[in-house]
Amino acid sequence: MYGVDEAPPLLATFVNGVQHVGVLAIFLVYPLLVFRVAGLPVPLVSNLLAIALLVTGIGTLIQAMRLGPMGSGYLCPCAFNGAYLGPSLLAVSAGGVPVLFGMTLFAGAFQAALANVFDRMRPLFPPELSGVVIFIIGWTAAMAALRTLLGVDAVGIRAEEFWVSVITLAAMVALNVWGTRELRMLSALFGLGIGYLAAAAFGLLGSAQLSLVAEMPWIGLPHFDHVSWAFDASLVLPFAIAALAVAMHALGTMTMCQRMNDAEWVRVDMRSAKRGVLSVSAATIIGGAVGSLGTGASASSVGLAVATGVASRRVAYATGLVLLLLSLTPKLAAILAIMPRPVMVAALVFAVSFVMINGLQVMTSRLLDARRTLVIGLSIVAGGAIEVFPQLASSAPRVLAPLLASPLASSTVLALVLNLLFRIGVKRTVTVAVDRDDVDPEKIEKLFSASGAAWGARPDVVNRATFGVIQLIDAIRQTCWLSGPIRIGASFDEFNLDVRATYTGELLEFPQERPSNVAISTTDEGARLLAGFMLRRCADRLRSESQDNRATVFLHYDH
Repeated sequence: MYGVDEAPPLLATFVNGVQHVGVLAIFLVYPLLVFRVAGLPVPLVSNLLAIALLVTGIGTLIQAMRLGPMGSGYLCPCAFNGAYLGPSLLAVSAGGVPVLFGMTLFAGAFQAALANVFDRMRPLFPPELSGVVIFIIGWTAAMAALRTLLGVDAVGIRAEEFWVSVITLAAMVALNVWGTRELRMLSALFGLGIGYLAAAAFGLLGSAQLSLVAEMPWIGLPHFDHVSWAFDASLVLPFAIAALAVAMHALGTMTMCQRMNDAEWVRVDMRSAKRGVLSVSAATIIGGAVGSLGTGASASSVGLAVATGVASRRVAYATGLVLLLLSLTPKLAAILAIMPRPVMVAALVFAVSFVMINGLQVMTSRLLDARRTLVIGLSIVAGGAIEVFPQLASSAPRVLAPLLASPLASSTVLALVLNLLFRIGVKRTVTVAVDRDDVDPEKIEKLFSASGAAWGARPDVVNRATFGVIQLIDAIRQTCWLSGPIRIGASFDEFNLDVRATYTGELLEFPQERPSNVAISTTDEGARLLAGFMLRRCADRLRSESQDNRATVFLHYDH
């Protein structure tokens, strides 16, 4: 409904910002859990949560505003990321919050260094890897949400909670699928409101929660006198792995943003992605500096934007400002803090449904051979194993515990390693000789299909190249071929598919203008010129040359 550069009405912009905050509030559970493990007093935890809201608000605005080298310009709010949970718990156990804040600063700096080499490392980050990361992000978020209700360690679910979650999710789905344009835009927010009302009706919002909200002041500034920093070399590897996973997470989230705003999207714009990752790293550095955890890009919020059809940058500004307001308004923040768990679960499941499907679409946007299939499949299985068997982390060496504690981190690292390993033996150039008496179109199709899958090329580009080569061979065979084989060579990089055909014979002409109907129907020359004209139209660029009775035709296809 509204692209990144479009402007929804002011009221719609603000209310969309509020519903994004409702989704982002779910991830406050990460700093809340870490600070409770650290044994901090309740007033200090409350202050640290206010700082957490401040950090996510600033990070959201940096991402949208394009400040210097930072900012993708997309609606991609900042949120706390589960990849940092394991390392953060290790840090507070090793040296309290000073070590946590110091190592968070390190993670942000390390991530910024990674962002600066993304362009040169592009072959290591093909689209299917971004798809894996996007899918794992959505899937693990869904599992985490469901575990809060159904997990073995969760408080037993009551019938009232079951019905509240069903009512909340059903309201969001119904408004999104059958609602009017305006209702679809605000389906998540209205669903949250209906969920709160249902929770109150079923007795899940009692006087204890409401009195907690009533006791909070309207205005309260966070203070920073508790902040100090320490460094622990033994935690470098865990935080570096987490930073890499969050960088890949941000890259995948940027891919979602680009796809959502570009109907003709074909590949990741690494310049925009780099700016997005730098924004995430800046928010993490700010978090470490003022006393918070590492942050990332919120794929759930981007999934919400996909669901509602509202991707306007102005909504990002509204989201950031609402987060800043909440950091200064303890009473409003408390309303989010008391969100009943069935409402929280329903909202997260609704948002991540769109995230997972987006990941599948990115993974299948390229041809996949056995190598790439194994990269995707094994990486997803690895993340699933960590999700299903969390005890693997406790039995692993200490330096590997954060890797095995996070499905996202384990899937990301394994996908990168397998992609690098499986690149061995992949030929970027393939050749085939076609004899006059053995012109087999099926053989050409199989060659291009197998090579395209190994390269990870887009199916439509491979199909166009296959068709062009078969038509070129047919045209040369009928009019220009004198002797010997036609040698076909194809080479590929992420941006280009180039085909070269060399043969002994006359040079086939490729006119800019279509020959007349009379010339086509009455002369061999007219038929040959028509073939050359059609071949020029089926390639993005075409040129030919001839020397010593050896002709070469070059076909170029943009990828």
